[in-house]
Amino acid sequence: MPKVVLRNSCKRILGVTALTLIAGASLAQFGPPGGQRQFRGTPVTPEAVPLPDSWALVAGPGPMYVSDQSHAPGYTPSDFGYRALEYFISGMANDEPYTTRVVIRRPGNDADYTGLVLAESMHGSGSAHMFEFSAVYLMDAGHIAVEIQTTSPQLQQEFNSARYEALDIRNGQANDILGQVGALIKSADGPMGDLGVRKMVLGGTSMSAGTLINYLADHPRFRTADMQHIYDGYFPTSTGSDVPRVDVPVIEMPTQLEVQSNVTRRNDGDEPGNQFRLYEFTGIGHVDARDNVRLLPNPCANPLSTIPSQAYWSVSLHHLLGWVDEGIVPPRADRVWLDRNVENDGSQMVLDELGNPVGGIRSPYVDVPTAVYTAGNVAADPLPGEVSAYVQVNGAQGAAIMCRLSNYQYSFDSEKLEDLYGSQRNFREEFEERLNELEAEGWSLPLYREFILADAAAIDF
Repeated sequence: MPKVVLRNSCKRILGVTALTLIAGASLAQFGPPGGQRQFRGTPVTPEAVPLPDSWALVAGPGPMYVSDQSHAPGYTPSDFGYRALEYFISGMANDEPYTTRVVIRRPGNDADYTGLVLAESMHGSGSAHMFEFSAVYLMDAGHIAVEIQTTSPQLQQEFNSARYEALDIRNGQANDILGQVGALIKSADGPMGDLGVRKMVLGGTSMSAGTLINYLADHPRFRTADMQHIYDGYFPTSTGSDVPRVDVPVIEMPTQLEVQSNVTRRNDGDEPGNQFRLYEFTGIGHVDARDNVRLLPNPCANPLSTIPSQAYWSVSLHHLLGWVDEGIVPPRADRVWLDRNVENDGSQMVLDELGNPVGGIRSPYVDVPTAVYTAGNVAADPLPGEVSAYVQVNGAQGAAIMCRLSNYQYSFDSEKLEDLYGSQRNFREEFEERLNELEAEGWSLPLYREFILADAAAIDF
């Protein structure tokens, strides 16, 4: 099948319609991006979940375990005046006791809080990826991020045994912990009782998306004390699994890795019980390689993708929060075109004349490109002499995992750029024009405008 020509007239048609580990984390904590267990809905009687028995703010001894290490320079929580408060919450789950760790990231000024919350099950690797992948958007808006631990506390206890010795989380407790802690977060008697929660969505990425999908089996049953939904929407990302239907909005965001392997074929829906969108952003990697501290310096054989994936995770989250909070029905989107043929161009996707995927939700990075973006990097062999702390600990196997989950890019040379655009000025004008169109269509947030335009300004012919 021949490659499809996209430039100029066709691109507008398409436009309309990490896994960051702490050093020493167990490699076994990584799972494949997909393949989570599936559920069929069965009639259930809603019931209020029991609230945890106790909760307490933690102030020591020793330092707090940091689970959000990957932020763009100048866009850290301290830059936004955000603070992270750590709590231990205890109760009974699956007929056994638990004590879990919950981190609430909230504005330093309570008046800046919007009433909207993104909760996530902490990734088994020890990272709050959903917060990392949308931090600039969350903090600029004044939303709160809640991180709930549902996996083994081994990493925290190895980091600071004195502070975290009380943590106790066992297999089979994740759903009850997510339900009980979520209900506590919404309760006037919980750690956010001074602020209140208007709406809360549950997100997850890769492994933690699997945790989210497993939780959906209990969504029809679990309720707050006043019999309201605990989570008002769901945001599974970096997964291509078939997400069960529930009675609240869901936006699923597979990445380029899932699109070419195991992406769902579920159609979008707007009717009650099937409020669903699938958003496939062209060129987005399973992890955000641009600011990932595990991938810097680059241990991979190919140059890391510099697309600011966070800007596009945030588009999806923005649409989901508008849906659950204000009833703003989000736009539907084209999906990436597939030919299921790797013999013609090495990809399961249809590629344009320059080598980037056709279809999906567009960005100026792929519509006015200066590079080809491809999923599935590989580790350098041998590894470079200077690598991240994570790769120092986990070696070639750790590098292989992180590289496989990241996109890479091959930048065009000056001759190619001049052939495509004629001059730097023409390129920048075309790039900005496309960005303007995408912002008007709701596929790019003005918040990231200067961030994105700075990338175009840095291109040197």
